[in-house]
Amino acid sequence: MPAVRLYPIFADLAGRSVLVVGGGIVAERKVAALLEAGALVTVGAPDFTTNLRNWSGSGRICLISGEFVEAWLERRWLVIAATSNVRVNAAVAAAATERFIWANVVDDAELSSFQVPAVIDRSPLVVAVSTAGAAPVLARLLREKIEALLDPSLGALASLADRWRVRIRGRLADLGQRRRFLERLFQGRVAELVRRGQLAIAEAALEQDLEQADAQPHGSVVLVGAGPGDAGLLTLKGLRALHEADVVLHDRLVSREVLALARRDAQKIEVAKEAGTHHTTQDGIHELLLQHARAGKRVVRLKGGDPFVFGRGGEELEFLRDHGIPFEVVPGVTAALACAAYAGIPLTHRDHAQSVRFVTAHCKQSLDTLDWHSLAAERQTLAVYMGVAGLDRLRGQLIAHGRSATTPVALVENGSRAEQRVVLGTLENLPTLARQFALKSPALLIVGEVAALGASLHWFGAAPLTTAATELRRAA
Repeated sequence: MPAVRLYPIFADLAGRSVLVVGGGIVAERKVAALLEAGALVTVGAPDFTTNLRNWSGSGRICLISGEFVEAWLERRWLVIAATSNVRVNAAVAAAATERFIWANVVDDAELSSFQVPAVIDRSPLVVAVSTAGAAPVLARLLREKIEALLDPSLGALASLADRWRVRIRGRLADLGQRRRFLERLFQGRVAELVRRGQLAIAEAALEQDLEQADAQPHGSVVLVGAGPGDAGLLTLKGLRALHEADVVLHDRLVSREVLALARRDAQKIEVAKEAGTHHTTQDGIHELLLQHARAGKRVVRLKGGDPFVFGRGGEELEFLRDHGIPFEVVPGVTAALACAAYAGIPLTHRDHAQSVRFVTAHCKQSLDTLDWHSLAAERQTLAVYMGVAGLDRLRGQLIAHGRSATTPVALVENGSRAEQRVVLGTLENLPTLARQFALKSPALLIVGEVAALGASLHWFGAAPLTTAATELRRAA
């Protein structure tokens, strides 16, 4: 059975009564951690370590000598069972459950209602690592790795920010402006001065930066390619932009998994644009970009695939440039590359295709502007961004301009997503395939000899669908 997913929480135990059952070395370690958190600790056991007795003698803890009884649990916030006796540990857990008291049984996840994580302490900054009791040694190893990454000065930096929190909030009422100031605080000269141990100088630098904080907000736009759907294909730079975004303007085809990576309190606005059904015009998108950027927001324009491959990214940058809005571009994995890869279809191949053409054919007007003579040439691959409309006309034009009717084709619906479907056939039966399998957008069409390789090289999702296996084998 998989481990239950835990709800992460940090408990304030200062001044609150906690019981530890057990008097050995393990119990001693638990008591030490509880004392550091300011808890009022009572320890119950037949016998105690020397340290536990000494802590009791100095008034730091209370000791109860004897076997566990349920009365020990009265008026406790939580309890830790740290004995070597399985029966006693189970009795503690059962009694705690009856009284709605959080209980941890050391090394027994099933009996525990909370887990004690591996901790990286940079107080007041604390990082906790938990495997829900499934692999405590793994949690410890991860803690060691994280320890090496976190500078010891981070605790002092967090304390400095805490002391100035009220003044910063008062000076910078706008949430986005305040967040950007704090990001500069934690990554700029103040953080460096804290690392050097020059705390007084760091505090003076923080005060100066706050006084000079620009009251006029400056927004910006980042065009981010979201890829075709699989969140794992989002770049690290794209992920960073989503984490920093105040506003995310996203296309309809951006997957829920990618959107879930954005900062939780970011405003998410769908600007759905679909062939034949434009819910938001391009001019409307431009105005939204301008509105939020001028309000001082960090705007992410999140586009399916890559913003510069049939994504109108160039048009949006021209608009931003003309209105003086700072921008940058984070490329994404375009649909042709991802759909082909997830369908097991190489776009180029020494034996079949020495070039690849990216084509958009969303409507009759775009079909009419294509150079059909060059597109129909042999030994090349066509990657057609088009949904599933216009297949009859596309097939007719390619065959009329010299492309063989037996040329292999592949239709990839929802490429890279869990619901991906791949349909293989030939150019001649292309429209029939789309109708037979009721293909819907988003879908990418691949035309060329390489499409036949999808039958033997598929690796992701269900096996390809086809009604023309014989023709594919002959063409390959």
